[in-house]
Amino acid sequence: MSVTKRFIIGVIGSVPLLALMFLDFAHLMFPGEVWVQFILGTLVYFGAGLPFLQTAWASAKNHHGNMDTLVGLGTTIAYFYSIFAIFTNRGTYFEAVAVVITLILLGSVFEERMKSQASNAVDKLMDLQAKEAEVLRDGEFVKLPLEQVVVGDIIRVKPGEKIAVDGEIVEGSSTIDESMVTGESMPVEKHRGDSVIGATINSTGTFTFRATKVGGDTLLSNIAEMVRQAQSSRAPIQKTVDTISNVFVPLVLIASILTFAVWYVFLGATGVEAMVYAVSVLIIACPCALGIATPTALMVGTGRSAKLGILIKNGEVLEATHTIKTVVMDKTGTITVGKPQVTDIVAVNGFAENEILRIASGLEGASEHPLALAVINHAKEKAIAAAAVENFEAISGKGVQALVEGKKAFIGNERLAEDFAMSEDLHSQMVKLQAEAKTVVLVGFDDKIIALIGIQDAPKPSSKQAIKAMQAAGFRTVMLTGDNKLVAQAIADEIGIDEVIAEVLPGDKADHIKRLQEKAPVAFVGDGINDAPALTTATVGIAMGSGTDIAIESGGIVLVKNDLMDVVTSLVLARKTYGRIVLNLFWAFIYNVIGIPVAAGLFTAFGLALSPEIAGLAMALSSITVVLSSLLLNIVHLPKSQESIMSKA
Repeated sequence: MSVTKRFIIGVIGSVPLLALMFLDFAHLMFPGEVWVQFILGTLVYFGAGLPFLQTAWASAKNHHGNMDTLVGLGTTIAYFYSIFAIFTNRGTYFEAVAVVITLILLGSVFEERMKSQASNAVDKLMDLQAKEAEVLRDGEFVKLPLEQVVVGDIIRVKPGEKIAVDGEIVEGSSTIDESMVTGESMPVEKHRGDSVIGATINSTGTFTFRATKVGGDTLLSNIAEMVRQAQSSRAPIQKTVDTISNVFVPLVLIASILTFAVWYVFLGATGVEAMVYAVSVLIIACPCALGIATPTALMVGTGRSAKLGILIKNGEVLEATHTIKTVVMDKTGTITVGKPQVTDIVAVNGFAENEILRIASGLEGASEHPLALAVINHAKEKAIAAAAVENFEAISGKGVQALVEGKKAFIGNERLAEDFAMSEDLHSQMVKLQAEAKTVVLVGFDDKIIALIGIQDAPKPSSKQAIKAMQAAGFRTVMLTGDNKLVAQAIADEIGIDEVIAEVLPGDKADHIKRLQEKAPVAFVGDGINDAPALTTATVGIAMGSGTDIAIESGGIVLVKNDLMDVVTSLVLARKTYGRIVLNLFWAFIYNVIGIPVAAGLFTAFGLALSPEIAGLAMALSSITVVLSSLLLNIVHLPKSQESIMSKA
C-alpha cells in the first residue's frame, strides 16, 4: 500500500478521534464511545501503521534499530495499554496512536511527492523526444517511428520540427533552439558539419543530417540516466548519518525506559503518567528528519543542475566538490575555441580591412591548412567575397602567390619579408603580434607587403569572465597544457589565469594533478581523450559536453553547453547543495537534542511538557521543514556574472 493511501486511512481515523477528544474536554460523552475509539484506533494502527511494525520487527531480529523502531514501539505501547484501559475504566490513548502515525505519514507524503516530482521531471525530459522522423529510404524521405531510426540514416528536418536523434548536418543550415537540453536561451546557428542534438527544435531552415547516436546513446537519454543515478545515489555523509542513527536509536530506547522508571519509581507518577512521558520520548526522538536530510537535498540539487545543462553524476561527486580549492583547466577546446581564428589585421598604404580579407581569402581558397581556413572562415563571417585569382603558384617554404586583378599578390609566413619590401612600422607590429604568441601571416600586393594577419586559437568569449568568477568565488585557477610556454602564457595573461603549466606531455597530466592535490583538492576541466586520466585522477573531473565520449565518461560532472562559465555555476551549486545537507542535518540533530528532554518531562516545573500527540506533530514538522529546506535550493541564487559571484563569495 502506498504512503499516500496509508496517510488517507490515518486521516479517516484521526479526525473523528480528535473530535471525540475535544468533546470529552467539553464533558460531552455518549455510550459506547470508547468502542468507537477502539475501532478507529485499530484501523489506523493496523491499516496505516503496520509497515512501521514490520520494519521495526525485522530490524529487531537483526539486532538493529531505526526510526521505525521508535514509532512502532511507541505506538504499540500506547495501543495495547489503551485496550487494557478499556477493561479497567482508565483513560485511553487511541487518539495519540492514530495522530502520531498520521503525522509521521504526512512527512513521508511530502518526501514521496518530492521524489515523484523529481522522477516526473526525468520522464518529462524523455517526453521531449520526437515520436517520428523523416528518413531517407530507397531514394525517398518517409516518416518512420523513432524506434526504426538507425545510425547512419539521413534525416530531413523542416522548420518548427523536433530533431529526432543526435547527428551531424550534411546539407543546409538553420538556427536551432537547444534550450531544453543545454539551458541556453538563444537559438544556435548550425551549418554543414555542425552537430545537432535530438529533441531540440529546428527554428528556421530545412536541413538534412546523418544520425550518429540513437536510442539510449543520445545526449538526452544520457542526461536522463545521469539524473536518475544522481538522484538515487548516496553521499558519503549519509553513511555517517546511518552510523549515528544505529547508535542513536538504542540510546533513545534506554532514555525512554529510564524516563518511565524515574517518573514511576522516584517521582511518584502513576503508571499511565510515566508511560505517557516514555512514549513521548520515543516518538519525538524518531530521526525521520535525519533520514531525509541528505536524499532530498541531493534530488533537488542534481535536478536543478540538470535543468541548467550541468550533470552531476552522483552524491559522492557532489560532496567532493564542496572541498575544491583549485580549478585546473586544459587550454585547447576548454579555455580556447579549439581552432585557429583571425585575431588581428594590420594594414598599411590605405588598404581597408575588407580589401585585405578579399585578397587573402582568394589566395587561400585552394588550401586546407588550418591557418588558411582561419582566414577563409573570417572572410565568410564578414560576408566578404574572395577575390578571383589567376596563375596560382607556391613559393617554396614561404607561401603562395597569384595574380589578382592583373597584379602579383602573395600570402605566407614571415620569411616572405626576405623577398618583398616591408615597412619598419609593419615589422614592429609583426614583432608585437609574435610576442603575444600569435602566428603572423603576411599579405602582399604589387610587390609590397601591405598587411599582417594575426592568427591564434583564441579564448572563448566567456573564458575571461569565467576565470574572474572562479577567482571571486575563492578558487585558484591553473592552466595545464601541452602547448608551448609562450602561447600558453599569452592566453593566461589575456584572461587572467593564476598559474600556467605548459609543454606537458599527454601522459603526464595526471602526475601534475597529483602534485597539485598535495596542496589542496583539485577540479580538472577538460574535453579530449588525453584529458581522461587527469579527469579521473582529480578530486572532481569536469568534462565539457562537446568533448570525446571517453572524457565525458571520465568526468564526475558534465557540462552540456561547453561553456567555461558553467564550471563556476556547477561548483557553486554543488557547494550550496552540500551546505543545505549540512544545514538539514544540523537542525534535525538540534531538534532531537532539545526535544527529548522536554518530552521526558524535565521542564514540567516550568509548565513545559509534550503529550504523545504533540510530540508526533513536532516530529512530523521537523521532517516537513527538512523537505522545504531542500526545496529552497530551487530558488537559491546562482551566479552568472562576476558581479553576482562577488556578492555571494
